[in-house]
Amino acid sequence: MEFRSPAFFLLLLLVPLFLVWAKRREKLELAFSSFDLVKNRPVTWRMFLFGLLPFLRTAVFLLLITALARPANVSSDKEVQTHGVDIMIALDLSGSMLAEDFQPENRVFVAKQEAIKFIQGRESDRIGLVVFAKKAFTQCPLTMDYNILIQLIKDIRVGMIDDGTAIGMGIATAVNRLRDSDAKSKVIILITDGENNAGNIDPITAAELAKSFGIKTYTIGVGKGGLVPFPVDDPLFGRRYVQVTVDVDETVLKRIADITGGLFFRARDSAALSEIYEKINKLEKSEVKVKEYRSYNELFAFFLIPALILFLFEIFLKRTVLLKVP
Repeated sequence: MEFRSPAFFLLLLLVPLFLVWAKRREKLELAFSSFDLVKNRPVTWRMFLFGLLPFLRTAVFLLLITALARPANVSSDKEVQTHGVDIMIALDLSGSMLAEDFQPENRVFVAKQEAIKFIQGRESDRIGLVVFAKKAFTQCPLTMDYNILIQLIKDIRVGMIDDGTAIGMGIATAVNRLRDSDAKSKVIILITDGENNAGNIDPITAAELAKSFGIKTYTIGVGKGGLVPFPVDDPLFGRRYVQVTVDVDETVLKRIADITGGLFFRARDSAALSEIYEKINKLEKSEVKVKEYRSYNELFAFFLIPALILFLFEIFLKRTVLLKVP
């Protein structure tokens, strides 16, 4: 409930003055309806009613002020017009993503966590997920059910696809999901830590394909590069770490971004990856227009009617049992 004319509540400032005035008048009035009632015994119930009169008047005054303030129940309806962004995240699940140069976690763990944070920061966009290693497939089509998407991201793991790095196939699969989209902006976020060594579509051809459908591609190369700690599970001695060299093909990733009108980023730690997602989040914003319609159900009668009843009750008392002597 809200009050459509709240300025009338300023009249409440007069209530203390009204009570003082009523108290002074009470001293000048006789609290009996006739002289026959003035006897040796007290008639306390009449005295009580007489003392109640100022409070009745005050209650009438308060109810009238509330009615003048126009209380109303408000119902609103919103019409949302959105020009959202369709986004496909293409995530590398090759074996090298297990490298633990993003201490204390490996690359794929950090990539998944930052992707989830990015998704949670969106509101009106459709987002999907493509995973790739030796092959590429759609883990989740474009959706606005972010809870389902986040759960699917949590479920993916290195090893669910044969090892390899088919960057071109990852882009092409994402393009296939976006090509029929009528969104104002279509975007691929490609996350990889290596160079293309699998698949029958090379990354540059896939980039040209994305460009033909108006799909912008942001490429992110993750990892420090050079020698990085990589876990090896030995059946005799358990897990141990070896130093391996995993280099990101920055030249190809930059070329993909340039062809499609996107940007290339290098994430050498988890903080950098978080900043990259934040930059993309600012670059790719949805245009949302909201029209709000409000309707009011006036409630002043619920205050005006009790005020009239109390006013008539006061008049009744003053004309009957509390009749004053002139």
